[in-house]
Amino acid sequence: MKQLIAICLTAALIAACGDRLATVAPNALKPTIITEETAHDTDDPAFWIHPEDPTKSLVIGTDKEVGGGLYVYDLEGKIINKFLDMQRPNNVDVAYGLEINGVKTDIAVTTERKANTIRIFSLPDLKPIDNGGIPIFEGEQGEDERDGMGIALYTEKAGAAGNTIYAIVGRKTGPSGSYLWQYKLSADAQGIVHGEVVRKFGTYSGNKEIEAIAVDNELGYVYYSDETAGVRKYYANPNQGNEELAFFGQEDALRDHEGIAIYKKEGDAGYILVSDQQNNSFLVYDRAGTDGNPHMHTLLAEIPVSAIECDGADAVNMNLGPKFPEGMLVAMSNGRVFHYYDWRIVQQWIDEHPIKK
Repeated sequence: MKQLIAICLTAALIAACGDRLATVAPNALKPTIITEETAHDTDDPAFWIHPEDPTKSLVIGTDKEVGGGLYVYDLEGKIINKFLDMQRPNNVDVAYGLEINGVKTDIAVTTERKANTIRIFSLPDLKPIDNGGIPIFEGEQGEDERDGMGIALYTEKAGAAGNTIYAIVGRKTGPSGSYLWQYKLSADAQGIVHGEVVRKFGTYSGNKEIEAIAVDNELGYVYYSDETAGVRKYYANPNQGNEELAFFGQEDALRDHEGIAIYKKEGDAGYILVSDQQNNSFLVYDRAGTDGNPHMHTLLAEIPVSAIECDGADAVNMNLGPKFPEGMLVAMSNGRVFHYYDWRIVQQWIDEHPIKK
């Protein structure tokens, strides 16, 4: 388990993870808020946006250890709810409007690694609605091939009939070409959510693992970090095929490409932010692509942050109140916490420190 061994030595933070040291840069961005601590080891966050008042939105985060669980934070970083005693929950994502007995229900979905399941919870009450979990990677025989890690939710808009929501799930290891499995989520007459496999896809380098996955619902893409290799891009809709659209950032990270956050602006504008884990920074790419090619994602900037060895991240562009009027980047950090960064300071860094091409 990662442990924070020293904090704030004027200009640097030093943390131990295994036998290496990670140092935060003197000019690293400082978080506006650091959340209360979990019991074990934070890993991945996701936003739930309140439908009427965004200032009442929540952050859902995982505490990834046997006995850990899901934590719900308010925008001040206070823990206001939790679901514990899970079998190593890993990553989490949020989607809106799954129809359950005629009611459009917001959900959080997390992988439960040692149970070989994904778990479904209604939001904002964080109540399980999956009868104990949906089995994943059934039939796989290799060691760790059923250990779910990464997850992202893709929502196919369906109007008044409700949304079709898919869970795209990664794992500790698996074969290239079918490393990721995509499940269509639906509820039965008893209100229990089930999953149906609709696609197996995803190139895998074999170098380490695929954990961080993010979906851009509006543009219809899924991105995932093939750790130490780069970031891969596919269509999120299973009906659009399994062609790899891009493989970028291959030379940009110090070692592990990790958490992916997408900050959306109008149309296709915005940024893809990828945690450069061992460098305690975020790599920033243009969401729309470059040079007229929507699948050419070149490095725009690299942002040093105070979050130590960030595994998971998320971003939102909505006005979340006076501390976050242009939204927020939330990043996991060693020390069993998440960091909330005011998007204004993130944007300022991007504007003032562009990578020269």
